[in-house]
Amino acid sequence: MNAGPSGFQNAPVTKGLVLICGVASIIAATQGRASFSSLSYQAIVKKLHLWRLVTSVFVFSSTSELMFGLYLLYYFRVFERQIGSNKYSVFILFATIFSTLFELMILVVFKDYISGGLAPGPYGIIVSLFVPFFLDIPVSTRFQIFSVRFSDKSFVYLAGLQLLLSSWKRSFIPGFCGVIAGLLYRMNIFRIQKLKLPKSVASTASWLFAPLVSGGSSTVSSRRTVPRETIDAPLGPQFQGNWVAPTMAESEAAISTLVSMGFDRSSAIRALAQARNDINAAADLLLNSHSQ
Repeated sequence: MNAGPSGFQNAPVTKGLVLICGVASIIAATQGRASFSSLSYQAIVKKLHLWRLVTSVFVFSSTSELMFGLYLLYYFRVFERQIGSNKYSVFILFATIFSTLFELMILVVFKDYISGGLAPGPYGIIVSLFVPFFLDIPVSTRFQIFSVRFSDKSFVYLAGLQLLLSSWKRSFIPGFCGVIAGLLYRMNIFRIQKLKLPKSVASTASWLFAPLVSGGSSTVSSRRTVPRETIDAPLGPQFQGNWVAPTMAESEAAISTLVSMGFDRSSAIRALAQARNDINAAADLLLNSHSQ
């Protein structure tokens, strides 16, 4: 799977999340406070250290967890490019809230078996993103190493497994809660996939974090409707109606974005031609074609 254009193009939420987690983890490590960011029964229920509900989401406790965690957050920017920054923000909030709730329930039920608390870090966010990664992102290449078969997705899974088992049960439990949160989002519980942040909230967040995420990380958020017969038709070049061809720069940017979602270049070109260069509609065409 091609990760697409490098950098945080069309992924400002990912950029902000990576920067916040990186800076918070480094500050906590230099001050020896990383262990004070984890969730535990004693800290939350008895001592009421409620601030840990926030710090546990953004602070990694070790260098290896930080490296693998930031890599996966960066890699999964493909989903922000696919659904737009607004809906991706909703996904991040949903995964964070529900995975944290599940972690708290597990801490209450198994308080006598979990010593030292759970590993801090955005495990709920990262592992929940493996659900759409597994279900929606196609395999584009396969290869063998010493008779062992791999795909272009294998190394992403290996990085996730390394992160999941980095602190054994302390990290496995938050990861397990992330899987549940990802599946609940996939099931569209509370019709969560239809929700978007209010414009006032999105505008305020954009204003507050503009210095943090500035640098051309704009996102495509509009979604136009493609005729039903176009979506149902097999992928192929269609140039009907009074459509004005996009410029070469616009086409290449759209192709690069679709390739970053895991589709091969030739399929991306055909889908864009069929969808009249509507990148969101082209992504729908490719996903529908892959699911059939």
